[in-house]
Amino acid sequence: MPSQENRRITDLGTLKALAHPLRIQLYRLLYIARTATASQLSEQVDEAVSLVSYHLRKLADHGLIEPAEPQSGDGRERWWQPASDGLSIHDEDFRDAPEKAAAHTAASRLIYEQRSELYRRHLDERPHWGADWKSASFDSEYLARLTAPELAELSKDVHVLLKKYDEKGRAAEAAGDTEGRENVALHVYGFPFRV
Repeated sequence: MPSQENRRITDLGTLKALAHPLRIQLYRLLYIARTATASQLSEQVDEAVSLVSYHLRKLADHGLIEPAEPQSGDGRERWWQPASDGLSIHDEDFRDAPEKAAAHTAASRLIYEQRSELYRRHLDERPHWGADWKSASFDSEYLARLTAPELAELSKDVHVLLKKYDEKGRAAEAAGDTEGRENVALHVYGFPFRV
């Protein structure tokens, strides 16, 4: 079980440690699995176990992941888990210096690119999902006229709603209700723009 509810990244060193394509991918896979070994993760990312182990240690050095209770009797395996139930990165923590702002922008772009790739993969694989998943999947764009405080309130409301569904799904799975349960990605962006 993670030692923190949510981890807000506020320092440049931790942001730079996370802002590596393989590390973000490993963190995401570990978050989904809840616990895993370097060997298990290396199979999913098609990289050498030694490279995956190196990047996991870098994530651990910055408190993003932590050792987990062993899930098997093999004492040689080192198990990892996320150190928190989520990560957040906020612009206001990195806007006070050009280097910090640039690092935040670069990390945000990298995260967005990986999310886009995940959705592109879904689009390519959509024909292979059953009718129920095809009907349940959605993509939407909402264009609203809001103030900055209203957008902040909307963000909090969406977070609370998503956390409720995540906790509900994890509790059901822990109780043995795994039938038809899949990993689901929901990417939500809220930002101002002018036409």
